[in-house]
Amino acid sequence: MSADEWMAIRLTATLAATATALLLLLGTPLAWWLARSRSVWKPLGSALVAMPLVLPPTVLGFYLLLLMGPQGAVGQFTQALGLGRLPFTFGGLVVASVLVSLPFVVQPLQQAFEAIPESTLEAAATLRAGPWDRFFTVALPLARPGLVTATVLGFAHTVGEFGVVLMIGGNIPGATRVLAVALYDHVEASEFAAAHRLAAAMVVFALLVLVALYAVNRPARDGANGSAARP
Repeated sequence: MSADEWMAIRLTATLAATATALLLLLGTPLAWWLARSRSVWKPLGSALVAMPLVLPPTVLGFYLLLLMGPQGAVGQFTQALGLGRLPFTFGGLVVASVLVSLPFVVQPLQQAFEAIPESTLEAAATLRAGPWDRFFTVALPLARPGLVTATVLGFAHTVGEFGVVLMIGGNIPGATRVLAVALYDHVEASEFAAAHRLAAAMVVFALLVLVALYAVNRPARDGANGSAARP
C-alpha cells in the first residue's frame, strides 16, 4: 500500500476509536433511559435515535453542514469558544460519525437492558444498593453481550461510513481522507487495482468483525439455551 493509503488507514482507525468511545459514553445512559423510562417522550427519543437508519446520509450531512457552518447554531457556538468551524476538520468527522452511528450502539444496549428482569434490580434494591450501584454492579455486567455488540458495531460502522463523512470532512489527505473516501478516489481515477486492494481489505475486516462478534456472544446464548432445556 502507498503512504497515502496507510495515512487513510491510521486516520480511519483513530476516528473509529474516538467515535466509539464517545458513543459508549453518550449512548449507554441514553439506552438505559430508553429501556427503563415510561415517559411520554420515549417514542420520540427512540425515533430520533433511529433516524440515521432511514435518512439518506446526504440529508443528514446537509443539515449537519448547516448547523456546523458559520451561520449555524453549532458553528456560531464553536467559533465563540475559539474552536473555529467543524466542517472539513477531524472534529467535524467525529461529530458526524457519532450521530450517524448512534443507533448501532444504542439499540443493542437498549435491548440488553430491557432483557434484565425487573426482579433482579428489585432484589439489589432490597440489599440497599442505590440506583448508581444497581446500574454499575448489576445492569452493566448483565448487559455485557449487548455492550460488546454495541462496541463492535459502532466501531465497524464508523470505519465503513462514506456519505456523511464525505460531506462533512471532504477529502483532505492526512486530515479528513478516510478509507472509504480513498476508495472512492481510486474508483473515480479508474485506479481499479488500488480500489480492489482497499475494497478487499474492508470486506475482510467486516467479515472478521462479524465472526468475532458471533463468537464472543455465542457462549452466553448457548448457556442460556442449555439452562432452559434442563428441567
